[in-house]
Formats: sequence, structure tokens, C-alpha cells
Amino acid sequence: MAGRIGQLTTKSGKLETPALLPVINPSKLVVAPSEMAKMGFQAVITNAYILWKNYGEAIEKGATVHEILNFDGIVMTDSGAYQILRFKRIDFTPDLAIKVQEKLSSDIAVILDIPTPTHASREEAEYSVEETIKRAKESEELRTKEGILWVGPVQGARYADLVEKSAKAISKMRFDLYAIGSPTTAMERYEYEVLVDMIVTAKKHIPHTRPLHLFGAGHPTVMPIAVALGCDLFDSASYALFARDDRYMTPYGTRRLDSLDYLPCNCPVCSSKTAEELREMPKEEREKLLAKHNLYVLAEEIKKIKQAIKEGTLWEYVRMKCYAHPGALSAFKKMLKYKDYLEQEHPQTKAAYKGLFFMGKEDFHRPVVYRHHKKLLEEVSKSVKEKVVLVPEPDDKPYSRSRLVKKVLKLLGRRSSELSLLVYCFPYVAVPLELDETYPFSQYEKADLGHEANDSILELLTSFLRSSEAKEVYVVKSSKWSEAFYEKLVVDLPSKRVAVVDLPELAELANHLG
Repeated sequence: MAGRIGQLTTKSGKLETPALLPVINPSKLVVAPSEMAKMGFQAVITNAYILWKNYGEAIEKGATVHEILNFDGIVMTDSGAYQILRFKRIDFTPDLAIKVQEKLSSDIAVILDIPTPTHASREEAEYSVEETIKRAKESEELRTKEGILWVGPVQGARYADLVEKSAKAISKMRFDLYAIGSPTTAMERYEYEVLVDMIVTAKKHIPHTRPLHLFGAGHPTVMPIAVALGCDLFDSASYALFARDDRYMTPYGTRRLDSLDYLPCNCPVCSSKTAEELREMPKEEREKLLAKHNLYVLAEEIKKIKQAIKEGTLWEYVRMKCYAHPGALSAFKKMLKYKDYLEQEHPQTKAAYKGLFFMGKEDFHRPVVYRHHKKLLEEVSKSVKEKVVLVPEPDDKPYSRSRLVKKVLKLLGRRSSELSLLVYCFPYVAVPLELDETYPFSQYEKADLGHEANDSILELLTSFLRSSEAKEVYVVKSSKWSEAFYEKLVVDLPSKRVAVVDLPELAELANHLG
């Protein structure tokens, strides 16, 4: 998993990532930035174009964004690209966008790029990528003020080759952060799997040491998987937009306020009000309280993600969250297709292997397991002897201390040293008995999957045996594995002598095995 804890240093202070920046609409403050600071938000984001339209005269006289918002934390300014996405054209130029953000003394600023709508035509997408690259290049000469961290936007939307082209070009320029632009339309349609492709493609082609911002994706069902894929920063106006529409945010999605009998939260808002009391409030007061509640949910979500990263349980957390929403589940399934990328990004430390509890077939693709699969094929297969005995996974761990393995070793006697004894199991496929006390092979738990995982194991097990020097393979049967599994194993290894046996048959074969 590519999730990480980082620290971004700005002229107004340090920001620990992953972090969410609430969007501040300076013309309609639902929750004041100073209140957000008390709720734990170290940084906010606002719109330079809207500030210029509403406070242009004050900005010309030297008013900074911190003064206008009455916020002494970290302030990021967007350039107005979202307005371009919505209204196609605005009276704001790339050079003016830079000038205004420098006058505002933003901590983090964004060039005026051309967003790619999720469902843009190929021609539209190519234009947005080319024009954004052009503007990014020109901005290097236009930026003059020191101390501002500049963001290089990556465009291309659902066209992976254009996202790659954009990321490669932007990464060669002088930017402090990178951002994936215009995922908003995909978010609105719950097309989360499109975000997965965009994030992974962009992440592969930008410097690993620089933060990656995902514009407009601050929602509890999206942030965990986006962090797992490598995003560090988010922003969202969802807290206010939902509140305006009487929508109540939860860790697993949103609910209409009028559908709630109880408020399933213990934030300061929900612990002091009932659902009925909220519904009976004047619109403006209710909107503010709902917005505050939504912010508390977002702040809590970031903390949960960070704790999961620290504990090494981010995979479990992402899996749990994704089963709460169809769009998130489709994103999780798409994420599994990038297991090479996730394994490469996953830490090698022992902490990264914590929380190994296997609940379903998708766990076969988790980074720590896939890492073992690669080593199994690339390294372990080279040490396998000509005769192999495969024992089904016992109920006890470590395997060597289980009743089943002890019985097999007793049957084989001294011959056990003349062959390779491995345990076949889900999800590790094959574990040499010599490694069974090596972490994590003895420190994991799993649900009873029955025959559910047979196909996944079969393919890798046959690949492992094909690549080894084994000539004779003896597979000890178990009722936990289907007859079809054993039949297919024999068929898939025509160049090997494969025998499926029970324990009495293994005893009869013991002399031959030597």
C-alpha cells in the first residue's frame, strides 16, 4: 500500500499528511475558518478567483488571504480552474492568477490550468492536457515571490495515456506539489474506479518525495482508498454542500436528515441535539450545525486513516470501508489490478505486516501476500527437491507443531530430510516447513472460506511446481479442499508425477519416497 505519513513545511507552519483542506467560499462562510482551526484543521483552501472578484481592491492595497479569512493557519488557494470546469470561461488569465496569489501571499498556490471533465471527448482531453502543460511551463517565468509552494496540476481524466503524458511533463518542471485535477464529475457519478486509474497513473510518473493532492475528493468513502494509492492531500466543499441540502455525513456515506430517527454520532453537534431538534431549526442555523457535524466526520476519518497507516492495518481499513458503498467497492476491485504497484510501494518493515486477518478472496492480492507469491516463484522454487510432499494447512500454527504435520513427519521418518515438505494454504499458496515459524506465516488469522479460494491457489501452486525441479509430487488430501481442486492439479502438471493421497496411503508410500 502506498499510504504514508508525511510532513509538508510551509511559511505558515507544518502540515502533517494525509490531510483534508476544507473549501472556504469567502462569499458564503457557513463555518468560519477560525472555528475549523478549533476542530483540528491545520489548513484550508479557498479560491483566488472568487477572492479577486470580491476583494480585488483590498488585495491591491495589500490584504493577504490570511487577513481576509481571519485564519493564521496554512492557506492554499485554487486558481479558478473549478469555475472553468463549471462555466467553461472566466475573466481570469494565467498570469493574473499568479499575480493575485502572490499578492494574497498564499502558502500553497495553483496555476490556472484547464481541467479535463471526466467524460470529455478525446479531443477535449488532449487540448486540456496540452494547454495545462503550456501554462505550467510559462508559469515558471511568471512566479517571482519566494515562500509560496506551487502546485503542478495533472490532467487527462479517464485517458490513461494522457494522464501519463501530463504527469511526465509536469514532473520535469519547478513545482513543489502535484495535483490530480477535475475528479469532481467522477465523484458526483460515483465512478470511483476512474479515480483509481488516474491516481496510479499519475503517481507512477511524479517524484515520490513530493505530495500528491486529489482535488475535490474529500469524502469518507473515497479518502481511505485514495490514501492507499498514494494521495497525501484532499480538499472538499462537501461538508457545506451536503449541509445546504440537509444531508448528514457518516463514515460510510450520507443520509437525508429527514430519514434519521437518531443521530449516529457523538460529535459536539450530535451529542447536544436530536434529529428532530435539527429538523425543526431555522434553515440557516440547521445548515451551520450540519456543516460542523460533517467537518467532524471528515476530521475523524483522517485520524482513522493515519492510525491505520501507523498500525499497518490500512488494507483492512480500506476493505471494510469499500464494502459500504457500491462505488467504493468497484474502486477496491480496480485497485486489486494494480497489485504490482501496491507491492512496490508497500513498506518492508514488520509493522507493515500487522493485522493479517484474511476474510475473502480479495486478500489473495494484498501487498504482503503478493510479495510472498513473487518470492515463492522467484526464489523458493529453486530450492525444491525432486520429491515433494504437500500437506494441507493445519488448524494449529506454527505448522510444525500441529498434530497433522507431526503425524506426517513421523510417517516419513528419516526420509523427511530427503524431500521438500510444504504446507499448501490460503493465501500463501505454499510455505516450506523450514519457514513456518517465520513472520508472518504463523501470525495470521482468517475466516473459514471453504472452497472459495481454490481457483486462486491452484493457478499459483501449479506455476510454482512447474518452475521447480520437482519430479514427484504427493498431495495429502483435506475435506476443506474440493475434489475438483485435486483433479485440476493433476491435469495441470502433466510433466510431473502427481499423486493425491490420504494419510494411510502416504504411510504405504513412505518407503518409496526415500
